[in-house]
Formats: sequence, structure tokens, C-alpha cells
Amino acid sequence: MSLMRTGPGRLLSAIRDRGGAESSMGDGGPPGRRGGRVRRIARRAGLTVVALVVAVTGARFGYNLATDVPAPRPSGLLMIRGGGFDTRYREWGASGTPIVLVPGAFETADTFAALGAVLGGSHRVFALDLTGTGYSAPSPPYSAAHLAQQVLAFLTAKGLTGDSAPVLVGHSSGAAVVGLAAVAGGPQAVRGVVFLDGDATPLSGPGFLGWLLIDPYRTTLLRLALGQSWLIERLYSSQCGPSCPPLSAAGVETWRLPLEQPGFASEVAYSLRHGIPSMTPGEFGALRVLAVPKRVISGVDDPQMSASDAAATARRIGAPQPAFVPGRHLTMISSPEQVADALEGFIAARTLGPEDGTLGP
Repeated sequence: MSLMRTGPGRLLSAIRDRGGAESSMGDGGPPGRRGGRVRRIARRAGLTVVALVVAVTGARFGYNLATDVPAPRPSGLLMIRGGGFDTRYREWGASGTPIVLVPGAFETADTFAALGAVLGGSHRVFALDLTGTGYSAPSPPYSAAHLAQQVLAFLTAKGLTGDSAPVLVGHSSGAAVVGLAAVAGGPQAVRGVVFLDGDATPLSGPGFLGWLLIDPYRTTLLRLALGQSWLIERLYSSQCGPSCPPLSAAGVETWRLPLEQPGFASEVAYSLRHGIPSMTPGEFGALRVLAVPKRVISGVDDPQMSASDAAATARRIGAPQPAFVPGRHLTMISSPEQVADALEGFIAARTLGPEDGTLGP
């Protein structure tokens, strides 16, 4: 009845006002009330996220504490101290030209067991653990220049300088380490340089992961990964190829235990932030003109280093055409005799060419 007493204009106005109010109520109430509800929802969501992060972090700490048992170290490790480094090494042979084998990422002196045994028949052979990976004492930063200083410190401590200077062989990312050691030490410290399955160029990963993977998450992920024997076996098989012997349980431990030692988690974080050891164009130029012989040896089926890449690497460092041996990326395991033959030929022909430092005939 009240509506009937209003005029047409007021009636239409009332209808519009009522419809607007109902629409507002249908959207969740008056604007002020809607804003309050949004804030409450956001606050609850934020508290839920915080609670989840705290719970997950607590679980990570709990897992880390439960698995925080010092990794065992094999007995009888050879260690030497020099230049501020405590370096673990292996050795084979008692006479002949000294050869020092330098591992790549995730590798240790044990990676060269087969090759060292073959070369040790006619040479003094050494292989070492770079700091941050294996049984050498951790010594950050884990840059290529710092690792090169470790190699030079090892040479000095073992008396491998001057007339006893060795041929340096760097596998994979270890190629950058021996290249920089040669540039820093010169002919007094290095008799020759060999890049084995490595080109010493940068290979950067998603650097932000190095800053995001902080403890306790980094420790948890590494322990979970290293605890998976099947993962170690699969990575070994993919990089080594069908000609490599399969990993036994003891073989898995040979790869796993060095990566459970102190310093490895920090080394992984450093590599994620800065990339694997590598050389700059200026450092490549310095190596090229250095008056020591150079050589590139590569697996013919290496998935990480193509034939064209090997040839470009040889030109980059002032070496002759690369030598190819059977195998993928771990040729010192798949083809130790063939790698040894290539090194024997390099040592036997270590006379410098007249202009560019390449091997003469």
C-alpha cells in the first residue's frame, strides 16, 4: 500500500534502489563488509602458508637430525698438506714421466683407478680429490682459480716442479682447473696439459637455486638423492656407456661416500650460483701462447662433447687435432688402455711446434 501512494518517479527510484541493494548483497554484502571478508581470507591463507613452511622446515630439521651421522672415511687414505690445502691423493708407479690426473664434477681420485693402474706401468701417476668433493679438507671458495691453486700446492708439496714437472690431465670440468694451473704456474710447474672429455667453457645452471637451496632444504635434498643407489647407477650408466663394467654395491659406495663428506653441499651450492669451473677468453688466450704442449682427448660418443666441440677446443688452446677414443664421457673408465695410449703418444712427442705451441712430429 505504501508503494501505491508514491508517484511513478519515486516508485521507479525505489525499485532501482532496492535492486542495487539486492545486487550488492548478492556480491557478498556492502563494500566495507566485502573488504573485511577479503582481508580475513587473505590473513587465514597467509597463516596457513606460514604454518606449512614451519611444519615442513621442522620436518626437514627432524630428518636431518635423524640422518646426521658422520659419513665414514676409508682407512689408509693418502693425505698431504701444502699451500693451505689438505689434499687426498692416490698414486701408481715409481718411475717415468710424472702425470697428475685431476677429476671433474662429482668425481674423485678413485675415478682414475683403472687409468692410473695402466699408466703406472711406465710413469709416476698421481690423482687427487679437489677440495669440496671427496676426502680433501673443505677449503672454499670452490672457484676454478682456487682449485688451480690447490693443484699447484700439491705439485710443490710432492716436489713435482722444474725437471720433475708433470703432465696435467683434467677430466671434464677439471680441464679448466689444469688449464688455469698451467697459466698460473708456467713451464716451471707444468710439462704439458691435456683436456680429457672437457672443453673448460662455462656451463651455468639456474643460479637462483644456489640461493634458494639453503639449509635445511639443501642438506635434505642431497641426502635423499645420495641415498638412492638406483640414481647413482643410472647416472653412471648414462655417462659411461655399455662398455663400462656395471656398478657393484661396493662400486656405488665408491661414488657415494666421497659426496657425503663435509664441504660437498657447499660446493654444490657454489656451482649452482656461479657455474662449474671454466676459463674466460683471456685465460684461453694465455694458455694458447704458453710454451707447453697441449692435447685434447675425447670419447667418440661423448654426449657432452661433440667432435666439433673437441676440434674447437683444440684450436682454442693451441693443440693439434683432438684424439678420439671409444666411449662416452667417462673414457678413463670405459677405455683406460686407449686413453693411456693417447697420453703415451702425447708424452713421447712433447716437442713444441715452431710457432703456436702445438705438438711437433
